[in-house]
Amino acid sequence: MVSQQEFVKALDLEVISPAREREMPIEVADVCRPGIQFAGYFDVFANARPQVIGKTEMAYLMSLPEAVRSERLRRYFSYDIPCIVIARGMECPQALLEQARENDVPVYGTQAETSMFTGKAIAFLSEALAPRVTQHGVLVDVFGVGVLITGESGVGKSECALELIKRGHQLVADDVVDIARVGRKLRGESPEIVRDFMELRGIGIVDIKLIFGIGAIMRRKTIDMVIHLELWIPGKDYDRLGTKDATMDILGVAVPLINVPVRSGRNLAMIVEIAARNWRLKNEGYNAVNELDRRLGEMYGMQHPHDE
Repeated sequence: MVSQQEFVKALDLEVISPAREREMPIEVADVCRPGIQFAGYFDVFANARPQVIGKTEMAYLMSLPEAVRSERLRRYFSYDIPCIVIARGMECPQALLEQARENDVPVYGTQAETSMFTGKAIAFLSEALAPRVTQHGVLVDVFGVGVLITGESGVGKSECALELIKRGHQLVADDVVDIARVGRKLRGESPEIVRDFMELRGIGIVDIKLIFGIGAIMRRKTIDMVIHLELWIPGKDYDRLGTKDATMDILGVAVPLINVPVRSGRNLAMIVEIAARNWRLKNEGYNAVNELDRRLGEMYGMQHPHDE
């Protein structure tokens, strides 16, 4: 839920008329422009959303005969409304203000154009009301790809991320990643209290921003793929061709997952870089396995077993 104070502060709103006793929190990541309600249609009314009155709604409301306007406003305010925002710096009509005060509905004002304010409000509410989860791991930006590195404690996640930072990539979060689902996208960031810090066994806590500079960190990043590090198990059948498309479910979103076995001598940072580049190629329609199959098919004049 988003409180009225948070809404006002985030969107820099002027308080025209505050709520006196009842303060309805905002629970929907969208807004309503009530032009059709002012026209008298209430069968479908998104009253739980913040109500945004722009130039069109205001012009129509003020064009109504006084008796009709009063009747429409009474019916309009008979619904539970969290708040009203009047855009473009327009003056709040007295009839609307009186009804708002009578029903204890706060009225705010903004100088922004209606469409610009609407977009900004929806973006803020979508982020603030997004489903969230905390994930153990390290989130880094590698060639513009958001890579969430997971694995058991001590497997080398932070060391791998440190090497990636040395190679010019950016740290988003170490050890604890706060993840929010906005639409079908996952956005990860670090909890504020541990932001920019990394824990390295044997050394302790280090400040990445101070050591490597502000260019080595990023505040938040969309999570595009997960790389899970696990200690090498002799005899285990690991995917050697990349034909197994595994995913990890995070907040209902299936994220591509790669399991990487860890053993002495493996350059994990380079593997993560290759995985990120390969993910981008696949997104652009190129698949190395399919290309190899095609070449083998041309060479032997038959379908390769991978396509069966």
